[in-house]
Amino acid sequence: MSRLHHRVDGPAGAPVLVLANAIGTTHELWDPQIEAFVEHFRVVRYDQLGHGRSEVPPGPYTVELLGRELLALLDELGIDRFSFCGLSLGGAVGQWLAGNEAGRVDRLVLAGTAAYLGPPERWSDRAQLVRQQGLAEVAAGSAERWFTPDFGNWVHWRDGIAATPAEGYAACCDALRDWDFRDELGSIAAPTLVVVGDEDPATTPDDARFLADTIPDATIVVIPHARHLVNVEQPEAFSAAVLDHLLR
Repeated sequence: MSRLHHRVDGPAGAPVLVLANAIGTTHELWDPQIEAFVEHFRVVRYDQLGHGRSEVPPGPYTVELLGRELLALLDELGIDRFSFCGLSLGGAVGQWLAGNEAGRVDRLVLAGTAAYLGPPERWSDRAQLVRQQGLAEVAAGSAERWFTPDFGNWVHWRDGIAATPAEGYAACCDALRDWDFRDELGSIAAPTLVVVGDEDPATTPDDARFLADTIPDATIVVIPHARHLVNVEQPEAFSAAVLDHLLR
């Protein structure tokens, strides 16, 4: 039995699209896209290990562990091949999957993510803070990283971080601390779209260009007036770019 809470939407028999969320969010991160995506795909959304209603085993976690947890869920659902769209931590999982399970990934979208999210101390310090004091401080600083000043609904997302299990969040910080896929990007064979907000301070346009320049058969879309949660801040532009890639 999978440890991941999940939901499946869209017509049976349609091609499968898996959506993977960022640290501090749940499968609801993709609510702005679901209506457009289910017109074409059977969509699998899930909460990362340690998040939402998924189980919260003690850390540390690794990106490989998160990828294998997802594969176990997909095996349980009888899904062999799929396209994949992940944001931030979800994008790291997507890189690992496409690099290590190439036969299962049709098309890949990497949004607001990077092959390296160092320095490692950034994540070690955050994990220690969360384990000692909870998520209040991290949640309070989330709006500036995730959204431009013009975005008005940031309180909902701040509260979502605050509701994340502290150990699950910290254990995913451990995973990002150790994440470095720069030398493995050439192993990704799936046609890849890299998406980034033009003002993203967490995974910058330069990080995105490195992915697009290094992954074979990759393209990049930079979306204006958006920071880290680009799919939330600019949902229509994001959905259009992703569907244009996936439906080719």
